[in-house]
Amino acid sequence: MAVRKLILISIIIINLIIISFGVIFTPQWFWLLLVPFPLLLLAIYHSIQTHHAILRNYPLVGYFRYVFESIRPELRQYFWESDTDGRPFNRRQRSIVYQRAKNELETVAFGMQSDPQTVGNEWAAHSIFPCHIENHDLRTLVGNSQCRQPYSLSVFNISAMSYGALSKTAITALNKGAALQNFAHNTGEGGISSYHMSGGDLIWQIGTGYFGCRDEHGNFDDDLFAEKANRPVVKMIELKISQGAKPGHGGILPASKNTPEVAAIRHVVPGTDVMSPPAHSAFGNAIEMMQFIQRMRELASYKPVGFKLCVGDKQEFLDICYAMQTTQIFPDFISIDGSEGGTGAAPLEFTDNLGMPLYDALSFVTTTLINFGLKQHIKLIVSSRIVTGFDILKVVALGADACYSARGMMFALGCIQALKCNQDVCPVGVATQRPHLYKGLDVDDKYVRVAQYHRNTLRATVEIMEACGFKTLDDVSADKFFRKVDSTRTLSFQEIYFSDTGKLNKKENSFAKDEFLE
Repeated sequence: MAVRKLILISIIIINLIIISFGVIFTPQWFWLLLVPFPLLLLAIYHSIQTHHAILRNYPLVGYFRYVFESIRPELRQYFWESDTDGRPFNRRQRSIVYQRAKNELETVAFGMQSDPQTVGNEWAAHSIFPCHIENHDLRTLVGNSQCRQPYSLSVFNISAMSYGALSKTAITALNKGAALQNFAHNTGEGGISSYHMSGGDLIWQIGTGYFGCRDEHGNFDDDLFAEKANRPVVKMIELKISQGAKPGHGGILPASKNTPEVAAIRHVVPGTDVMSPPAHSAFGNAIEMMQFIQRMRELASYKPVGFKLCVGDKQEFLDICYAMQTTQIFPDFISIDGSEGGTGAAPLEFTDNLGMPLYDALSFVTTTLINFGLKQHIKLIVSSRIVTGFDILKVVALGADACYSARGMMFALGCIQALKCNQDVCPVGVATQRPHLYKGLDVDDKYVRVAQYHRNTLRATVEIMEACGFKTLDDVSADKFFRKVDSTRTLSFQEIYFSDTGKLNKKENSFAKDEFLE
């Protein structure tokens, strides 16, 4: 308190001295009041206000607390974090994306930095007889017998990020990058904008708000959907049930990002917070959901149609599988988002405490579909913290056919993990609608980086496959990937996730007990 009084008295004395000199000598002295006099008024104001205890007790010094708090993420990231400490992505993960996006040297020196004895450490078993793979363009064909326009999907694609959440320059660069390297770009639930029409293949996501295909009451509109779904650039349709970062909550677009242009694309009122409903109005149970998927398939001239979810209640997914069997309607794909998935804005409790983590969800869905005899009809696409070739192969080992990456692609655009996506002040122009910020993102430079990141990541994926002796993605096996589960034990993914079902045979879409494989 003595310090507080000393600072306040000092400012008062400085003001009195300047005023005295101005009265006695020359009025020009009053110009010196431009700094101390406002500080005095500020100190007096904070001394009597009741909203902030720190500023009331320390009217001027207290501001340092707020200044340092505002730059805490930058201080931590640039000065105190080690290369392996950062969250949700550490510096090594971010750096490998930057290096691959820029086509720079991506090797590391002097050995591994992580501790291989740490619980959670993961590794793959290499082969002493490596193979050689000519084709680095890893793809899977999406579309079952009920589909008339199957799509050859890259194993690595751009995850769902809406225009509105991302800037127009970011969306344009992502789409042009997808076109350059021939992979797919998921629109996110915000609808198809003109910035998505830069040549890249689209996976059109339809969320609970039916943005881009809704009537004035927010209900699904068949005609609007059919008009957009039949565009040649739209290759697949994804019905969003839930997402990992906020399952059961619906998307959030802050009013500051809901510009007239964004509102016109989504068919909503501009300048308002846009909250997607938690649930769909077009169906209310698993049977109706399958019927709606078939309705969308017919309206889209039988292009591949699937759905995206974050697994929560296992029984509900079992009900969906029963509905598939009952109706004999089979989605062409299912997208699985883990609870660790990213978002621009979500309540803390939803981000941290709801939903099933990706590996648990993927292994459960894979096992369930095989047990129901449905896996042969359905491809699995996954997302959640996938940025490297090793990340891709881990999920492929658990049954995935392809992957999405959102934050990896954002890093390729120049994202620095500033953690300000929900504030419309993204410093690199990725997650903002402010012109002075998004104009800093040069599309002609960034779209090439997106393409190079994709190409170099697939190259790294193939190199790991060769080292492990996997000639095709079907050969990638859960018993070749390992995780340290406690201080003394290391288990394979097969033992952790499929111990009760036998070995996953992807070519047959079945499980086989080890004794029959010998």
